[in-house]
Amino acid sequence: MIKRLILTVCLLTAALIPAVGCTSAIIGAEANPYGRPILWKHRDTSAIDNKVEYVATRPGEHSYVALFNAADKKLQEAWMGMNDAGFAIMNTASYNLKDDKVSNKQMDKEGFVMTKALKNCITVDDFEELLKKLPRPMGVEANFGVIDAYGNGAYFETNNHSFTRFDLKDAENHILVRTNYSKSGRPNEGFGFVREANACHLLAPYAEKGEVTPEILTETLSRSFWHDMKQRDYSEGPDRWVIDQDFIPRFKSTATIAIEGCKPISPEAKPSKEMVEKEYIMWTGLGYPPCSEIMAVRCTPDGVDKSLQGTLPNGHSVLGDEVKARRAKVFPITKGNGDKYIDMTQLFNEEGTGYVQTLVPRNLETYRKERAVRDGK
Repeated sequence: MIKRLILTVCLLTAALIPAVGCTSAIIGAEANPYGRPILWKHRDTSAIDNKVEYVATRPGEHSYVALFNAADKKLQEAWMGMNDAGFAIMNTASYNLKDDKVSNKQMDKEGFVMTKALKNCITVDDFEELLKKLPRPMGVEANFGVIDAYGNGAYFETNNHSFTRFDLKDAENHILVRTNYSKSGRPNEGFGFVREANACHLLAPYAEKGEVTPEILTETLSRSFWHDMKQRDYSEGPDRWVIDQDFIPRFKSTATIAIEGCKPISPEAKPSKEMVEKEYIMWTGLGYPPCSEIMAVRCTPDGVDKSLQGTLPNGHSVLGDEVKARRAKVFPITKGNGDKYIDMTQLFNEEGTGYVQTLVPRNLETYRKERAVRDGK
């Protein structure tokens, strides 16, 4: 009986680990036709309900906008965001860095670390100093991705006691990609190897020309059903029912966000709130990304659309609930392993009425209009 119980717990734990995922990238200003760095995160989590809020902090700290779990009433754990000094941060969970016996109760503090960073950091170097000073064990096993107003970007592959920094300036084609393992971690452990390959494959033609834009990330990568191991795009096949395995969008994907920064300022300059308010846009799609609408979020008290805020009971957002209802049609089977089967006709069909087919043109128009406002065109 005891052996059965242990086996059950192990199986449940193993089933939960890959569910906490994410696919992410840092795009250098040189790889963007507008000359602006981008921080992108396609979030996968069991906390399916998310919201976006503006946080005005105390004197001496920075105000910021960030993605939170709906249940986070006190806004203590940011899962991606940008502050009024042009510093932006996100993370992906890693599963090949932890090298100690720190208990699970002391882990999963990434959201607290990112909140602290948004309140206090201006530069990528500031974040490195923050990591050095945090009490050990830090309670994290993650790839933290950051950018600043100076055009710097880096991943910090971080465990409870140490971290390894990978700078954007050293990256091929000025692009870094991370999923759910760390390059500095134990080889052949972790998750997201196929999703990483998917992202690199989809980015390649744009990276070669320096044409990676936020819409490539949210409208192409986050809505793509390219499977690199099988070398097949399942959105173009004849199958109605497709198994949800190793695509960038997953059943537990809850957001796609691309923070587009400013054209890098000179090392002698200091980023201002006014500059960040005008130049920075957090392009946000809440909910299952193939069904999501993109909203432009800015770091101002009125910069977050009401539909993204946690105005509904239990901190739910209007748009988040709308997209969750759409996802229910994409995954309509509720018995057994029904959540593993995608009804592709809800996303792509011959009539052109699938969610991806109808939402992408609408979202591209949002990009056009909001970019025109930002650029004064």
